[in-house]
Amino acid sequence: MARKSLLSSHNTAGWIFAGPILLLFSVFMILPFVMGFLLSMTNARLISPNPPEFVGFSNYQRMFDVAILTIDPIRDEAGQIIYDEGGQPTYPRTRNWTRNKEEYPQFFRKTEVFRFNALRGEKRKNVFLAREPSFVHAMKNTLFFVAVVAPLQSFLALGLALLINQKLPGINIFRAIYFMPVVISMIVVAFLFRLVYDAESGLLNNLLGGMTFGLIEPIDWLGQRSTALWAIIIMSIWQGVGFHMVIWLAGLQTIPATLYEAAKMEGANGWQRIRFVTWPGLRNTAILIMIIITMQAFTLFVQVAVMTDGGPLNSTTSLVYEIVRRGAVQQQLGFGSAMAIVMFLIVLSISLIQQWISRQRS
Repeated sequence: MARKSLLSSHNTAGWIFAGPILLLFSVFMILPFVMGFLLSMTNARLISPNPPEFVGFSNYQRMFDVAILTIDPIRDEAGQIIYDEGGQPTYPRTRNWTRNKEEYPQFFRKTEVFRFNALRGEKRKNVFLAREPSFVHAMKNTLFFVAVVAPLQSFLALGLALLINQKLPGINIFRAIYFMPVVISMIVVAFLFRLVYDAESGLLNNLLGGMTFGLIEPIDWLGQRSTALWAIIIMSIWQGVGFHMVIWLAGLQTIPATLYEAAKMEGANGWQRIRFVTWPGLRNTAILIMIIITMQAFTLFVQVAVMTDGGPLNSTTSLVYEIVRRGAVQQQLGFGSAMAIVMFLIVLSISLIQQWISRQRS
């Protein structure tokens, strides 16, 4: 049997209608990706007088060039560990190792972690060395942001959708209230929450102080490494939960009411109806929502730029923020393009994995 041609009298009309979309997709999606990949293989700078040079995969190597250095604590002449005033072991400066050791000549900055060595009964300092520590911080913060926001926002939106999926008087008012933050610009929301989180006269500190009669002192929510990223996470969930609530609600309304009636006649309680009727009917909706939330979470930028500017100490830097800072501010177009390519591959891989897991379960 002869193989049908891609362009025949039967599908000519289809190609004609699909042509404009394919052209736009190629011009605005495929072509920029190819150009970005080629640019990532160079050392191009925005206003450099020198022409770009081909450097291969050196930009990618810089991003993932890491090492772990284990440093023993300082000991006295008797071999005993020297402790500081806080009772913690003292260690040699990391720069003494990275500058003097031949195996660490390129690492001049670092992020540090501590690990307890149970075999020797003492603490050893494990330093995570990276040629591009800002990229490591951005990657860690972005992955943590996605891991927290994706499940929390999706389940909270599902809970709200179940609550408003009722035929009650005035239910549309609650739907509008829950959806209202979505129509507000993220820049405006970020500025508002910056005032809410203010360390001196913020609404949150005033509420906590009033409720505890001054027992809780004002907290600099955006100025501490332990709270800054969590503050952005809470704000992001609040702003976007209404959008995903609407998608869940649309999925709920596609489930036939006869299935609930049949389950009720069989003696199923409320939880059993949700488990065996509602959730199976929302499987495709769940896949869509998880993909959308994941992609949106990876584009974290406005909140960081408005509220923290990546600080304190890179604790809120995201991949997109670092890409913009490297490419536009520091004018490192080659390295910024390499970071963008890596981010694209990560998002694509996560989306494919989510789809594969969902299909396997179904």
